[in-house]
Amino acid sequence: MTLAKIALDAMGGDDAPSATVTGAIAALTGEGSLSAERVILVGREDELQAELDKAGGNPGFEIQPAQEVVEMGEDPRKAMRGKPNNSITVATQLVKEGRAAGAVSMGNTGMVVAASTLLLGRLEGIRMPSIAVTTGITGEPMVIVDMGANVDATAENLVHNGIMGSAYASGVLGHSSPRVGLLNVGEEPEKGPKRVKEAHAMLADTQLNFVGNIEGGDVFASAADVVVTDGFTGNVILKLMEQFGGFLLEEVVKSAKAASVDLPREALLPVIRGLDYAAYGGALLLGVNGTVVIGHGRSSSRAVANALKQAARAADAEINAQIISGLKGIHLD
Repeated sequence: MTLAKIALDAMGGDDAPSATVTGAIAALTGEGSLSAERVILVGREDELQAELDKAGGNPGFEIQPAQEVVEMGEDPRKAMRGKPNNSITVATQLVKEGRAAGAVSMGNTGMVVAASTLLLGRLEGIRMPSIAVTTGITGEPMVIVDMGANVDATAENLVHNGIMGSAYASGVLGHSSPRVGLLNVGEEPEKGPKRVKEAHAMLADTQLNFVGNIEGGDVFASAADVVVTDGFTGNVILKLMEQFGGFLLEEVVKSAKAASVDLPREALLPVIRGLDYAAYGGALLLGVNGTVVIGHGRSSSRAVANALKQAARAADAEINAQIISGLKGIHLD
């Protein structure tokens, strides 16, 4: 059986196309490795070929030309009109045409969300897509959804986030019955804003393994495998975790040094790995009619490789079919 291809926006990211091309090559080895035939590099042919030549030649990647690049600070709406041949749009178009099952980009997040939503459309029953970020901070993979796609989530959106996050945690991360928790200011069902209280009642009425409300501190206590929240709160959590983790490690090292305590780097590796975004590669855009992974702008080649593998796992596991199945029988106004 020929497995579906993944289109990589090779021009997206701070260190593209060097990091993206070497990342694509790295994805051909290690656990969950892909065959070169499954990867489509999208971007400026001359630049991609130059990077491949540096690495010893093209191992078998298909190259799809795209001469325009959307920069990180560009307005997605203007870029869609002014740069129709940009690498993000072209990679997404390959998914729309069925030439690829998934797309990966380390480029402009807003542009990826816009192109995916407009070109691929939303899954039946899903009103707004969500960004699902995986973290290993508790020692086990945990999904937080949404991380920024929908900052004004309704109760219905929150329920959809739970269904989509559960399907992803089960199909890709290996949780047999993912525990779904709703982020709130207290554990009691009557706590929180009206939309969160409504979402609690709705989630409790689904077939999900809903464990109820969880508080901010519970995120670090492995209280749930899927943390449901709105895009505004989720994005704040993500940025806080990224920055605070690095800050805390630096403070520990400085304090140990000041106290003349020998703290070998190896002792901190488990913590560092848990905070490392590169371990899972990127965030899955859930709710669109295709598989889309959004990577960090400063992604290394390792992060790119893991993002490609993540996209392939999600496509092969048919996550979208699981989401549609999870929506059946749920009637929301």
